[in-house]
Amino acid sequence: MEYGIFGLIVLIANVYALYHIITSAASTGSKVLWTLLVLILPVAGFIVWLIAGPRAGGTLNA
Repeated sequence: MEYGIFGLIVLIANVYALYHIITSAASTGSKVLWTLLVLILPVAGFIVWLIAGPRAGGTLNA
């Protein structure tokens, strides 16, 4: 039972990451690389994306 819950959490996290990767303002190549990382290494890819992934609105326009 606990593996099913863990799998569901990983699936939700990866869908969240993929949505944010696709809708980000990053270049197409960057989006492809991040998407492949998240799909090939689901847990590690999500953690790396969470730490170092492209940010929406990462700069301030002052």
